Amino acid sequence: MMLKRRYGNRPGWKRIIDKDYAQSYMETVEFKGYVSLLKINNVTEPLNVQYKDKKVCIVDDGYIWLQHFPTDVHHSLTTMFNSKGEVVQWYVDICYRNGIENDVPFMEDLYLDIVVLPDGEIIQLDGDELEEALIKGKISESLYKMAWAENERLFDLIKRGAFQLLELAEIHKDQLLRNIRRF
Repeated sequence: MMLKRRYGNRPGWKRIIDKDYAQSYMETVEFKGYVSLLKINNVTEPLNVQYKDKKVCIVDDGYIWLQHFPTDVHHSLTTMFNSKGEVVQWYVDICYRNGIENDVPFMEDLYLDIVVLPDGEIIQLDGDELEEALIKGKISESLYKMAWAENERLFDLIKRGAFQLLELAEIHKDQLLRNIRRF
């Protein structure tokens, strides 16, 4: 099994010319795990994504990506803020696990993703990629089932307004901005 690891500091991302970074381990009643903050100061060009009839800019000068790596769960959350500090989207990655390597948090991606837009729209992504990974033997049947179970659990929490990390993003962003350092 070979899953892609995604690191909080996003090393090697050529689109980003200049960035600042901070991370912290947090243990509160609401959240336990690592949180990373990537402040994108300068990019070669903006990055836009298309969701049906909506075009969303997710990377540009002054944008912030805040990523939560909760302990002992199968998801990670990236909150993307524009240069005005407004949320442009929440991006939930279903993952095998979250961990830390060389002092940097990471998640091992299990293909499925959920996007939540500020207007409340919830978008399911990459089910086809998970199917293909199973067919090609990149993941086991048990990981496949676990990914869909976690996806369904989170989708339900989000629909009910009970996925607490969405609300913690702004608070954690402000905390990490106080500890930022240039890369």
